[in-house]
Amino acid sequence: MSVKVSTTINGDAVDFVCQPDEPLLDVLRNRLGLTGAKEGCGTGDCGACSVILDGRLVCSCLVLGVEMEGKKLETVEGLADGPKLHPLQQQFIDGAALQCGICTPGFLIAAKALLDKNPDPSEEEIRFGLAGNLCRCTGYDKIVRAVQAAAKEMRGA
Repeated sequence: MSVKVSTTINGDAVDFVCQPDEPLLDVLRNRLGLTGAKEGCGTGDCGACSVILDGRLVCSCLVLGVEMEGKKLETVEGLADGPKLHPLQQQFIDGAALQCGICTPGFLIAAKALLDKNPDPSEEEIRFGLAGNLCRCTGYDKIVRAVQAAAKEMRGA
């Protein structure tokens, strides 16, 4: 039995139909064409599918699509303002903080969630805020530096 869900995704009202047991990750990718969130593990351990749900960072593989009713969701697709990249996206590029790209959307969303709550985090706070995301390619130093640079830019420092 399919369920109709009304929600807000990246500021836009969205209606979709899904199965009651369908993970949000599958809804985003297969029903809505929002393929930024990636399936890395399917168990909430890698952070590749991270999204911001009502201001809280969550793994979309662990949330059901039907739980989106009346909620506000932010995905990596909502970071850029048209052709203008979000400072986090630009700093990841400028700082070579990405390689294969599987983990990048999750890191970007985790960093955004952190900076939304704390616009001037210490290195330790950044590392803690990104701890739920795993990367096999770049290591973490370039990612942390990219978040630091974006935070500084966003503060206008």
